[in-house]
Amino acid sequence: MREIVFDTETTGLNPATGDRLVEIGCVELVNRVETGNSFHCYFNPQRPMPFEAEQVHGLSERFLSDKPLFADKVEELLDFIGDAPLVAHNASFDFGFLNWELGACGRPIVDMGRMVDTLQIARKIHPGAKHSLDALCSRYGIDRSHRVKHGALLDAQLLAQLYIELTGGRQIGLSIGEAVVEEVVVVATPRAVVAASRTIRAIRPHFASEEELERHKAFVEKLDAPLWLEGATG
Repeated sequence: MREIVFDTETTGLNPATGDRLVEIGCVELVNRVETGNSFHCYFNPQRPMPFEAEQVHGLSERFLSDKPLFADKVEELLDFIGDAPLVAHNASFDFGFLNWELGACGRPIVDMGRMVDTLQIARKIHPGAKHSLDALCSRYGIDRSHRVKHGALLDAQLLAQLYIELTGGRQIGLSIGEAVVEEVVVVATPRAVVAASRTIRAIRPHFASEEELERHKAFVEKLDAPLWLEGATG
């Protein structure tokens, strides 16, 4: 199954009040495995960049001034995502901006039925815990040391690793051999999602042989005043 993990950077929180998409990063997964294919683009929002937003992602109005408009790259983006499910963290936010931009340039919006929200998945698996991308990467041991500021492609790459862990880990679909594993069950742990086997094996006999009993008796007779004989009367 092909899936697209994506992230966006924007000028603010609400496209309905004039905020715009300024960056998108997409990572392709096939059967929960990263293929190495990605799509990444910056966009000129044709509006000033608020200071607060620039502090988050580091994208200045000057940097974005020579970048293409969303409409200039929309066909490339649509070709890349195709009809695959779209995975995002707090997905309603990213879908909101993506669909606003699509509508603004006369393209059909993305069906919300294609939305996969890793934030909702994480809340079900870890109720009451912190669910930010940073916190979840730390929980699952995903290296984010190179993440200084938010960046759409980098965050999509981190999210792809997190999504794989949240949905069964990298062992999902791993074939070890019919004689070894009959069924794999996903088990949630505080640090990771691991695979556990339900294979039932025959009980191995544990009783000692006559030879072992004789050797044990001979060994015990050599002990000097063993504790379990102290105070014993004949």
